[in-house]
Amino acid sequence: MTRPGGTWQNWGRSESIKPLRVEYPRSVAAVQRAVDAARSVGLPVKAVGAGHSFTAIAAAPGALLDLSDLSGVVRVERDRGRVSFAAGTRLHQVPRLLAPYGLAMQNLGDIDRQTIAGALSTGTHGTGAQFGGLATQVVGVRLVTADGELLTIDDEQNADLLPAVALSLGALGVLVEVTLQCVPSFLLHADERREPLDDVLATLDARVEADHFEFYWFPHTDVALTKTNTRLPESAVRAPLPRVGKWVDETLLANGVYRATCALGSVIPAFTPPISRLAVKLTGSREYTDRSPRVFTQRRTVRFREMEYALPADAVGEAFASLRRLIAQKRWRISFPAEVRFAAADDRWLSTAHGRASAYIAVHRYFREDPAEYFTAVEQIMLSHGGRPHWGKMHSLDAAELRTRYERFDDFVALRDRLDPGRVFGNAYLTRVLGV
Repeated sequence: MTRPGGTWQNWGRSESIKPLRVEYPRSVAAVQRAVDAARSVGLPVKAVGAGHSFTAIAAAPGALLDLSDLSGVVRVERDRGRVSFAAGTRLHQVPRLLAPYGLAMQNLGDIDRQTIAGALSTGTHGTGAQFGGLATQVVGVRLVTADGELLTIDDEQNADLLPAVALSLGALGVLVEVTLQCVPSFLLHADERREPLDDVLATLDARVEADHFEFYWFPHTDVALTKTNTRLPESAVRAPLPRVGKWVDETLLANGVYRATCALGSVIPAFTPPISRLAVKLTGSREYTDRSPRVFTQRRTVRFREMEYALPADAVGEAFASLRRLIAQKRWRISFPAEVRFAAADDRWLSTAHGRASAYIAVHRYFREDPAEYFTAVEQIMLSHGGRPHWGKMHSLDAAELRTRYERFDDFVALRDRLDPGRVFGNAYLTRVLGV
């Protein structure tokens, strides 16, 4: 978000920058004019969404384009289940916009504050071994290129570019419209449990066969908090969480009390292990059935920094064991849980799941704590298991290292050279991860 005085900062407070120019285009034509104007005076251009990336991928030293006003449904192809959205539409707005058509997104991550364009461009994903990341739902885009032209990419025009542009890091142009392949609305039955961590790890292969499975582990405990979601038709009976109970669990405990305990742990680290053990004891098992967006997503207000790596799915057990040993050996006091999720292989060139079934391990630190030592050590574990870093989360890799981890990396760079030879859409982060 952009603060008074013109300083932009991301949600995790890990990045900030003061752009030379800030614009709020309300139309595709306004985006084109803004790109033309910035290019004419040699200013780089970056479109920003909700600022939920922890890296500097959206940092705009020149012209910042805030797409908040470029929002809503553009058109609906009811017979094909396809819906086109303006790029600044927030994910939490999508369920309401799709409801009149009886449609839903096939899968979602656990946060819905991002814009569609931002979530896609950074490789946002949910969990489910049979489901790809959000970019796999994209069947068309409209992109303002470096010369101010509007490029349409779908299954009829420039179809060969879709695997690159659906997850583009903001490096190829400004996404102004995104077409998603939606599915009929559905419910999810959620089964959330507190279970022995070793039991979960021993049965992981079977658990991953569920529609959507993930688990959290609070360091300094031997407990996993598991979440198994089963897809049901919309005609199934809803049994949502009671409103008061949901507020207690997800607002009072998960955000309010947790914020206070994280703050305390950052000042007095010795309190962190007992607080973590108390947290898992207070987290009870529960089952409920509700509309898919209400089950997939959570509201998180406790600020943190995050690093996440995608691994070959069969490497997750060994990598996770190494993570546990690392924290024990270093005697670190880590208040935030590690999270494990899964995704199907896909064909998006820069997708962390490109060409392989993947498991994700994410680690976090409270935003007032320095994550460097922890993240650096965890990163080495992930790299040793063939890991690929989430583009919107903290990591240290550069183009030389990333090139070895993506077979279509050079193809993407060549497309960037073609669409943006002057690096109108460049910034320091893109220079680091893609090269000059």
